[in-house]
Parts: sequence; C-alpha cells; structure tokens
Amino acid sequence: MSGDSPTDADRAFLAEAIRLAVRNVGEGGGPFGALVVKNGKIVGRGGNRVTRDNDPTAHAEVVAIRDACARLGSFQLSGCTVYASCEPCPMCLAALYWARPAGVLYAATAEDAARVGFDDRFIVEEFRRPPEARSLRVFRLACAEAEAPFRAWEAKADRVPY
Repeated sequence: MSGDSPTDADRAFLAEAIRLAVRNVGEGGGPFGALVVKNGKIVGRGGNRVTRDNDPTAHAEVVAIRDACARLGSFQLSGCTVYASCEPCPMCLAALYWARPAGVLYAATAEDAARVGFDDRFIVEEFRRPPEARSLRVFRLACAEAEAPFRAWEAKADRVPY
C-alpha cells in the first residue's frame, strides 16, 4: 500500500483475501478472509474459524495476524499490510492496532456483513456506554497483590519492550 492510493498489487491481494473467504465457507468457516503481506509476499493467511474451532477470537484477521507473527518471529507486523475481505470488527481492529501493521485495506463493509447476520453494531454501541451501563458486568476487585505482575515485569532485566 503506497499512501492512500491503492495499487494493482493491492487490488490483487484484496482479491486473494476474498477468494480465501469464499474457500473458507466451503471448509466450514465464516465468510471472512485476511492476508498479511510484507515486501510484496504473503506472510500470513487467515479464514474465520469461530464456529469450526469453537473459538470466538478466531476471526480471519486475528488468525492471519497469528500466522504472520509466527512466520516472522515477531509480535509486531511493522512494514506489513493487512488485506481483509470485510471491514474489521471492533475486536479485530484492536488486534490490528496491537500488531502495528503499516495499513489495512478491506473490501466489504460492516453493513454488508450485518445484512447476512454478522452484525457487530451492538458491540460498538456497548463501547460508547459508560462501563456501569454496559450489558456485560465488569467489576474491579481491589487486592493487595494486584500490582505484583507489574513489579515483576519492571524488575525483569531482559524484558522485551512492548
């Protein structure tokens, strides 16, 4: 991806992500596919495996990120571009921010996905609510040991900056 102008290579990689999504449906997965590309080469692939693997985090982008990171030996996707058959959901978007690719290109919109039953608007709306008004009850239970993992991390001489 060069700036904001998609190239012929971008279009070809996005078409491959779409083909991957279609193939994934035939293999028992959801209608989503994603690729991670670095220096013009595919370094990660992922299809939605939520129902196939009983894993609610196995969205195409997350699977592709995991594959690429394993192949690259890094937890960051610096210099990579992610191509997704559909607009990333809130979870995938957060994972993409953590992975730090150079950019993301997608084809179908969240509205397109919602029309066939993949509607994540309720999550977006939940995130806009104050925590006490959300349907998922999340509470902090203060305890004396709460910061022990952070102290251990700070004391670790060979920690990897995150």
